[in-house]
Amino acid sequence: MEFQDYYKILGVKKDASQADIQRAYRKLARKLHPDVNKDKDAEEKFKKINEANEVLKDPEKRKLYDAYGKNWQQGGGQQQPHWRGRESQRPEAEGFSRSFRFGSDGTFEETAEFSDFFNSLFGDRSSGRQRPRHDDDMPGRSQEAEITVSLADVYHGATKAISLQTYEADSYGQVRPVAKTLQVKIPKGVTDGAVIRLSGQGEKGTGRGVAGDLLLRIHIAPDPRFKVEGHDLYTVIAVSPWEAVLGAKIPVQTVDGTVTLAIPKRSQNGKKLRLRGKGIPTRSGPPGDIIVELEIKIPHHMSHEEEQLFRELSEKSPFDPRGKNSQRAGKKWESTI
Repeated sequence: MEFQDYYKILGVKKDASQADIQRAYRKLARKLHPDVNKDKDAEEKFKKINEANEVLKDPEKRKLYDAYGKNWQQGGGQQQPHWRGRESQRPEAEGFSRSFRFGSDGTFEETAEFSDFFNSLFGDRSSGRQRPRHDDDMPGRSQEAEITVSLADVYHGATKAISLQTYEADSYGQVRPVAKTLQVKIPKGVTDGAVIRLSGQGEKGTGRGVAGDLLLRIHIAPDPRFKVEGHDLYTVIAVSPWEAVLGAKIPVQTVDGTVTLAIPKRSQNGKKLRLRGKGIPTRSGPPGDIIVELEIKIPHHMSHEEEQLFRELSEKSPFDPRGKNSQRAGKKWESTI
């Protein structure tokens, strides 16, 4: 029978806090749980970390272990008789025994598997009807997840289903993966990158510890019509040269339908116009805007008559786009190559 170094098994220092011990145990439990890890030695390692956690999470057991652990043969061992049930049909891992306790109907109930070292040091401290262990109540940790929604979802609000895997600890502290599906309400006006907190939907606590929260980060899927910045939407609208020169009223698509936009006379390429209140709603205050950038398009193909009209215009107009006042002094240009 060999000494079990519980601190080394959990990978923590001897002066580790209870929180550090619980974090280390949960991390290893997720990695080594037989439902997740199919390596042949995973089950034995899983038993060892559970035994280590059983001792180190309990201040009384930890104190006894620190005092007598390495000298278990001289002190602390076999202090009380230990009830042992008949062995199970399958072979046990070497150095481990299966423990039982009396149930309310007089039959044996299985509790957990502990090493001979543990049984020698703690006797029936691990058996018998266990009292509520309020000193072991630990709140569950918050978990994070992401969900991608459409622009229409954040404009109107929506309810979306999200499937995720979480971990829950049973009454013996063993952690198991659990798949679940949640119906999540997407608030109208939520922005890209915002986090929705779902109380109690994270990792379950141990004992009477409350469950953690689920932190759900929102991502707005790319939209072919708009670029999203906060609550404002940006779009580019093509206009003809004559619409830019003479002014026009053109249709512009919004998230919620189509509106008419007035193009002022003599609008320049790249001019920005604002449709107030047509962007993403806000939870308080006015909605965002749609910013429309004008892009003057030249026809790829023109009839002889159209070309003649442009020729006449060029002969009659005194406009010089490259005049002395048309270029800003000191303006720097970046190469696009």
